[in-house]
Amino acid sequence: MAAASSSSRLVPFLSPPPPTPPAKPPSGAFLPLRRTTAAAAAAARFRCAAASGQTGFFTRLGRLIKEKAKSDVEKLFSGFSKTRENLAVVDELLLYWNLADTDRVLDELEEALLVSDFGPKISIKIVDSLRDDILAGKLKSGSEIKDALKRCVLELLTNKGSKTELQLGFRKPAVIMVVGVNGGGKTTSLGKLAHRLKKEGVKVLLAAGDTFRAAASEQLEIWAERTGSEIVVAEGEKAKAPSVLSQAVKRGKEQGYDVVLCDTSGRLHTNYSLMEELVSCKKAVAKVIPGAPNEILLVLDGTTGLNMLQQAREFNDVVGVTGFILTKLDGSARGGCVVSVVDELGIPVKFVGVGEGVDDLQPFDAEAFVNAIFP
Repeated sequence: MAAASSSSRLVPFLSPPPPTPPAKPPSGAFLPLRRTTAAAAAAARFRCAAASGQTGFFTRLGRLIKEKAKSDVEKLFSGFSKTRENLAVVDELLLYWNLADTDRVLDELEEALLVSDFGPKISIKIVDSLRDDILAGKLKSGSEIKDALKRCVLELLTNKGSKTELQLGFRKPAVIMVVGVNGGGKTTSLGKLAHRLKKEGVKVLLAAGDTFRAAASEQLEIWAERTGSEIVVAEGEKAKAPSVLSQAVKRGKEQGYDVVLCDTSGRLHTNYSLMEELVSCKKAVAKVIPGAPNEILLVLDGTTGLNMLQQAREFNDVVGVTGFILTKLDGSARGGCVVSVVDELGIPVKFVGVGEGVDDLQPFDAEAFVNAIFP
């Protein structure tokens, strides 16, 4: 077994040793994780399903996660309760709607959308579409207008952000980089994603690439222990994030991991030098596995509403974001920002955070989202 780099170390979380322990590895070496019987059985099930090729493994994984999203609609519904309360006025406006009141009703509908952070552009687009259909005689009742409203929002989400499943490529390990500003829930989201993948029998390796925040590695180590994953962490204060991620991806490749989840340092999108470090991280990963990372997920704080758009633009310009994780939406009435960020940037939302629980990072389902905010 190859010795670890001086800039990183692997922290294993091991089950109790067997009666005859293996020979002790050399100092500084990476130690393998002994998996539980249940985890091993789940992994074997996935390996069997992927026997015809790794493409089948990741395709099935994406479908399984998507199916779980549909079965967890109640979590999504409760997570958007504050946005739904804001938009309850829609039902009141349309209950006694008549043609003579069209302009007043649509003006108040536009205001309700703006309050929920759909943004001026999206709100006007939706209302103008409804007005045209009403005047053309296509919508003749309040219920028809509401159905048309829901269809319009769903089309905005699916036309530009249809690939909500994780796109993990054709070979193992798939590499996912998680980026974002400080305080957005980046490391927590990565830990919850690891939990969701492990539940599906995926062999996960975590990489603690947040080398600026002292507590970040410790936080991720806790998630590694909770999920039964191994983790590569930096050794020494001068370790650089690209080196840590490079070592983690090498370990993932050599030891047969399915997915490597790479944490990165939180940074303001206005800090040029730190943003450039993300480019170095991306290049370091690609040197180990050409074409990696498969996904670059940007974590955005849902409580910031439309203010997240500028962050998203900057990160996308620098590293090429492939999907969003929107967090803290359960504490916000600004759920309309989901529609705005997809429409503005054409990048899909992959996951939404709708609570504090370990299972509350939900795969994003556009139809379930629309039904949650417009019941």
